[in-house]
Amino acid sequence: MAEVTVRYFAAAAEAAGVEQETLAASEAGATVGELRERLVQRYGSAMARVVANGSFLVDGVVRRDGSAALGSNVDVLPPFAGG
Repeated sequence: MAEVTVRYFAAAAEAAGVEQETLAASEAGATVGELRERLVQRYGSAMARVVANGSFLVDGVVRRDGSAALGSNVDVLPPFAGG
């Protein structure tokens, strides 16, 4: 995998300032935990709040475990309120 397409939704998009970006695999990291850390480093406290309780959808599968491997597509989903 040479690149990872990261899509941001709702508060995650606000924190990132974009709805989608493509990162080199070396920028994204190899795991969900590495990507989480890199997004917080890149986008700061607003992104830290999102990823602290949000989810990552990796190639269509929800991944909350930081050791889960990344795929070619990752959606960053903020926590959603029920109702």
